[in-house]
Amino acid sequence: MGKKRIGILTSGGDCPGLNAVIRAVVKASQLKGWVVYGIPYGTDGFMDLAKGKYQPQDLVLTGNSYDLPGMLKGLDFLQFLSGSVLGSLSKGHPEEAQNKAAILKGYEMLGLEALIIVGGDGSLDIICDLAQEGNWNIVAIPKTIDNDVPFTESSVGFTTAVEIVTQGLYDLTFTAASHERVMLVQVMGRDAGHLALHAGIAGGADIILIPELTPYLTLDTIQGCCYQLAHIRSSGRQFALVVIAEGVKNQQQQKEKYIGDYLAQQIKEQTKLLCEKKEGVFCDPIDVDLRVTVLGHLQRSHTPVALDRLLATVFGIKAVELIEENRYGRIVIWREGQVHSAPLSSIIKILKQCHHEKRCTYPVDPHGFMVKTARSLGIYLGEGRSLL
Repeated sequence: MGKKRIGILTSGGDCPGLNAVIRAVVKASQLKGWVVYGIPYGTDGFMDLAKGKYQPQDLVLTGNSYDLPGMLKGLDFLQFLSGSVLGSLSKGHPEEAQNKAAILKGYEMLGLEALIIVGGDGSLDIICDLAQEGNWNIVAIPKTIDNDVPFTESSVGFTTAVEIVTQGLYDLTFTAASHERVMLVQVMGRDAGHLALHAGIAGGADIILIPELTPYLTLDTIQGCCYQLAHIRSSGRQFALVVIAEGVKNQQQQKEKYIGDYLAQQIKEQTKLLCEKKEGVFCDPIDVDLRVTVLGHLQRSHTPVALDRLLATVFGIKAVELIEENRYGRIVIWREGQVHSAPLSSIIKILKQCHHEKRCTYPVDPHGFMVKTARSLGIYLGEGRSLL
């Protein structure tokens, strides 16, 4: 088999595990005698190459790129690092024709036989359009803490993000209990609630609000939160945990940058109104201290946990295997405990339709077992009044 020249890039928001993918691709490729080019900052790297910012030899990745001097020489640390050593940008479709032309030219300058793209639903949509125009041979690897790429049960970065949020909820539980507070935690999840749901269950949340079940905060939902918190307090526990995904909208069905603060204010107002209506259960918690925590980018900046390192590694190896077999236009996926691949065309069709309709590409199943699990635990999910 001849010596292949392949490229790899990371695109979109960073997440834990990207470097483990890069490491796996480089190691597996070098054993085959292939040359791997690392494209800096997504497709911008091709544009910069065409403009002379880099020379092709500057982008070659080697197995010794992690060597350090002295006693640490040879330390293989790449799989432990978060972020992306290649850099990553999320800029949308290249709007200017000259930029698109430069990207296509940069790809040609490297003479690549294949390109591995590590990206989420938005990145895959954009880069696949470029690939079709430039006749690129591509293999995709899904990564996103939102876990909203179709066909795959898990994407690189999701498990670590769940761990970070779960740890955050664990930590907040003790300060909540110490001060008899309601801790309201806003987590990422622009369109999908997988992160909020998984971490909320694992972290002992009393209320979990996600876009699939609560697209926006109705009066019934807000009052349902009040009922849940009041009943918890009347049962003898003086603190609670609330998790809300950032994709949940306000009562006017509009996006709120800090939807957690908005919900906290609405809970305070509705609790007061319910107390004034002589519903006594609400008069005791009327002055409960609600504190909001926005975890923000902490959710995607942690060292990848073991499962994400493993997933990233097997995804990288599978991508190299697909290239070796000349099976292009595929996406690596995880199904039923095994690594597989699926046609990219099938996924891109779903992504484009969902993006056009401005809806989630792979939402939480409202009838799935995770939702049933939450309900069975007595967690309020925003549907009508509290189960308690």
